[in-house]
Amino acid sequence: MNQWLDISQRLNENTPYWPGDTQYSYRLNSSMAEGSSVNVGEIRMSTHLGTHIDAPYHFDENGKKIIELDLDLYIGTGTATVVKVDAAESIGIKAFEGIELTGVRRLLVATGQWKDLSRFPVEPDLAPFLANKGVRLLGLDLPSVDCLDSKELPAHNKLSGCGIHILEGLVLDGLEPGLYDLAALPLALEAGDGSPVRAVVKKKG
Repeated sequence: MNQWLDISQRLNENTPYWPGDTQYSYRLNSSMAEGSSVNVGEIRMSTHLGTHIDAPYHFDENGKKIIELDLDLYIGTGTATVVKVDAAESIGIKAFEGIELTGVRRLLVATGQWKDLSRFPVEPDLAPFLANKGVRLLGLDLPSVDCLDSKELPAHNKLSGCGIHILEGLVLDGLEPGLYDLAALPLALEAGDGSPVRAVVKKKG
């Protein structure tokens, strides 16, 4: 039987964070070692740390917040397709030549380029191409769909305008291309512009 595979980044003090964002920290406010009856922890972190989803409100003042998103986008049986693309300066339509995407609802793209944040911004014209294929959720093993120093966030805005939601910071190393069950649910953050997720997949069949 296929097992659930964790494709999330571990959250700890070494988790990479976006310049200017709040990095991860954890402490015990109540400690059994210090005489308390329980251990109670407190965490501080950006909503875009590690494996996370972007709500449209992240880059659109009038966009939907986390609590307003359709949860069906982030969980499904046999409807997440994992593909690998060759190294390039960016991800555009050409990167998917020879890959059948018709009817794909949730697309997870393995680039292997996490360590080089200057590479693999998503080209804005990819958004309508994917939307026409049926894609509603785009997940990548990258910290963002736009360049590190981007101010206009063209890929974020174009994807959102085409009805495609964004899942970033996945760990797809060693994952075979193919169909998977997916669960990557956000927290119920009422005012959230983003949310960390525990993303897991299971090979279909």
